[in-house]
Amino acid sequence: MEGKKLGILFGLVEMLLLLSVVEVREATAFRSGHRNAYATMMYMGTPRDYEFYVATRVMLRSLSKIGVDADLVVIASSDVPLRWIQALEQEDGAKVVVKKNLNNPYRTQANFDKRFKLTLNKLYAWTLVDYDRVVMLDADNLFLQKTDELFQCGQFCAVFINPCIFHTGLFVLQPSMKVFNDMVHEVEIGRENPDGADQGFIGSYFPDLLDQPMFYPPANGTKLEGTYRLPLGYQMDASYYYLRLRWSVPCGPNSVITFPGAAWLKPWYWWAWPVLPLGIQWHEQRRQTLGYSAEMPIVVIQSILYLGIMAMTRLARPSLSKLCYRRADKSITLIQTSLKLIAIWLILTAYIIPFFLIPHTVHPLLGWSLYLLGAFALSSIAVNAFLIPLLPVLVPWIGILGTLLVMANPWYSNGVVRALCVFAYAFFCAPVVWASLVKVASCLQVSLEREAFLPRLVETTPTPGFNKLY
Repeated sequence: MEGKKLGILFGLVEMLLLLSVVEVREATAFRSGHRNAYATMMYMGTPRDYEFYVATRVMLRSLSKIGVDADLVVIASSDVPLRWIQALEQEDGAKVVVKKNLNNPYRTQANFDKRFKLTLNKLYAWTLVDYDRVVMLDADNLFLQKTDELFQCGQFCAVFINPCIFHTGLFVLQPSMKVFNDMVHEVEIGRENPDGADQGFIGSYFPDLLDQPMFYPPANGTKLEGTYRLPLGYQMDASYYYLRLRWSVPCGPNSVITFPGAAWLKPWYWWAWPVLPLGIQWHEQRRQTLGYSAEMPIVVIQSILYLGIMAMTRLARPSLSKLCYRRADKSITLIQTSLKLIAIWLILTAYIIPFFLIPHTVHPLLGWSLYLLGAFALSSIAVNAFLIPLLPVLVPWIGILGTLLVMANPWYSNGVVRALCVFAYAFFCAPVVWASLVKVASCLQVSLEREAFLPRLVETTPTPGFNKLY
């Protein structure tokens, strides 16, 4: 009887395991049997590894959302954390291909940027020989619509967002071990590479692409042979948008936005908006796909901490009595100067520290709200400890809030008007900020002279050196 019960139990466990396997297969069925792939790469060794991991996941989710008819592939270096690989495979439906890092012999070049030392891993895209065509992507691409017609392009196709240099943030290739081995050989013998990264090497490997015809997908769905230039609509540089605050790309479908600017102004950073308005579109994609559950616990903890600081500093506000005696010697002057410097330093750090504590990839509206809350809370330490009026200390806080509102205004006719408005706002705010700093300094001086910040610490027996105030 006992054995029969165990048999039934094992049978139920086996059934549950089978059901779970079926669910996983159904979840990833969209990518089985495809002859083409969208691929990207992931490697470790930069201060922004996690941010690019999040960006990669958002891009993969957005590709799934628009229903691409292709596999999703991530070329990961062998040191990528296992939990990240599992998330990419099990939650995002991607196929992860683990490769060792390619050696970059260009890292000794004078103009070499260390953050590009592993970008030659992008050459592994040519090893994906299970596919007829691969669209290789950087993580800072935002897809507006399906681009499966790119799989009809030839052996190599790329976009010229620069008049003379094509961009390797998105390109089409036909996988080939012969081409890959030749590329690795060219790397080893030191083929010319202007920037030491994938951009310079691939540009050098395909030097004649500018002279090739423009790609137009055949209506019958056949794959082309050869090399082609892709229309600009497949890699719309966000800079084009900021000039007019709207898209004006007449050539080709307006399908993909890319953000090739400064590394610290990528769209997933909360501070990038409203400096760069398109960042909110990237975060809208993330909200609809990946969400923000990873960052929310830290946001909640910081919010509670800041609210606690505000409450504690207000309750602990010293009720200081007037000094009955003031000692007129150099030691008091030195202490007052030191306290004044500490107070000013507290005010400055109140506006700096919250910026670095906020999770980098949180939604901009939440990030800026948390920053303003943190700056207000930390400013209250100096306000309550040194009995400074609140308004002068918060003038920079109000100025930052006003700057955000001016930059986020959606009714500007173009980017030039927006820039002029921001400049005019800063111009008129500068005297107010300076006046507030002068006011804070004068209030500190009065407070330190008249309030008991050093109650009895310097008192000794009365001597002729003491001057009675009252």
